[in-house]
Amino acid sequence: MEILHVSAECYPVAKAGGLGDVVGALPKYQQDAGHQAKVVMPMYRTKFLYNNDFDVVHKGYTNIGDYFFDYTIIKEKTNKLGFGLYLVDVNGLLDREKIYGYDDDVQRFTAFQVCVVDWIASWQFKPDVVHVHDYHAGLIPFMLQYCYRYNQLASIPTVLTIHNAQYQGWMTWEQSTLLPPYDEWKRGMLEWGNSINPLASAIKCASKVTTVSNSYLDELKYMSNGLEALFEYEKGKCVGILNGIDTQVWNPETDTYIKHDYSLATVEEGKAKNKAQLCETFGLDVNKPLFVFIGRLVGEKAADLLPNVIGDSFYYIGRRMNFLILGSGEPEVEARLNGMMPLSQNDYSCYIGYNEGLSHLMYAGADFLLMPSRVEPCGLNQMYSMRYGTVPLVRNTGGLRDTVKDIGEENGYGIVFNNASVGDVCNAVWRACDLYSDKSLFTKARAQMMQLDFSWETSVQQYLALYQSLR
Repeated sequence: MEILHVSAECYPVAKAGGLGDVVGALPKYQQDAGHQAKVVMPMYRTKFLYNNDFDVVHKGYTNIGDYFFDYTIIKEKTNKLGFGLYLVDVNGLLDREKIYGYDDDVQRFTAFQVCVVDWIASWQFKPDVVHVHDYHAGLIPFMLQYCYRYNQLASIPTVLTIHNAQYQGWMTWEQSTLLPPYDEWKRGMLEWGNSINPLASAIKCASKVTTVSNSYLDELKYMSNGLEALFEYEKGKCVGILNGIDTQVWNPETDTYIKHDYSLATVEEGKAKNKAQLCETFGLDVNKPLFVFIGRLVGEKAADLLPNVIGDSFYYIGRRMNFLILGSGEPEVEARLNGMMPLSQNDYSCYIGYNEGLSHLMYAGADFLLMPSRVEPCGLNQMYSMRYGTVPLVRNTGGLRDTVKDIGEENGYGIVFNNASVGDVCNAVWRACDLYSDKSLFTKARAQMMQLDFSWETSVQQYLALYQSLR
């Protein structure tokens, strides 16, 4: 089967969050299962672009509205990622250093999608399925079916995977001219809430819709940023498939980002060495339990709670623990976290920014991971942490609910709380400190977590079965 993934992100080419991790791993495991998987994404100006060799495989000419332009499709020569990687170059639109955050993002991602569809139209043999990820590729199912220029592609099955339904890519109707000419009788397939909504359009037009966990699919029916009724209406074609993690990249026995590798048999010694390195780097007390937060400092991750959680934990529980924060996001949250640095008594530090190597070291050296997310469609961080023997403290939502079992339950191994509130998170920190003091229970939980299977193999078979059902 030939599978074409269309995405704005793909690790290690360009990544802003979990979307990049998934698109960098899922095709690799589909390829390993004997299928031909490809990824096409915009050609950003990244280190990966300059450090690798590419062949030009297609040149085309198309337009968005009255702007006509040349585009080029280039392919990474060696398939070093384990699958075919294709980049779309549109001079002046896609060749930027950042993935998102430009005033013309609507034009950029519309141009990207038009180029992808135009390129597919040139193929001698069409792909068996086009798998689009999030709203950045959400207009493609509509274009394949209803744009006159691409009528010959209407029979290609499409799958949409929703990694985060909060972001929907809204466009005004004035921007409808950016699309290739389409059947005006079908404009309702673009519309939601009196505007063009690429994510809603993909939900309506795709052959199948998947979310990245079963619990998240349930939550979308009552919490999806305005799409609740649509998810209820289209529930018959929606499926929850839990993400996996790339166990080749995230493996404490072979991780090239950490100096002190370890296995289940050597976890105590290995984590102690990595923790000592972290504490030395950030001026923390190695004898106290180390709590870390890794991720975007935004509202849906409940990062705004962190300053008060840390302050209240120190005040009410006592300075019995360390906190280390890695991430970037809302300037106000960044400023508050930075502003707490002078108050540290060798028990708090933060790194504002993105650092892949440091994140690996934190998973390897931390005792606990904080994930108080308000919204967490799947969550990969809790899976990474458990793979590295770091106990996750998670809110009972989305994929966190599907992957973490509370230590208070039979065969439990994590700490689960119900509300994204300072009080609930502080209570979880207090429970974690107690767990840390109970060495036998802590060691048992750590060993249990490290033996859990969050690999991609099971998820890949579910995706392949889904594709087969469309043929």
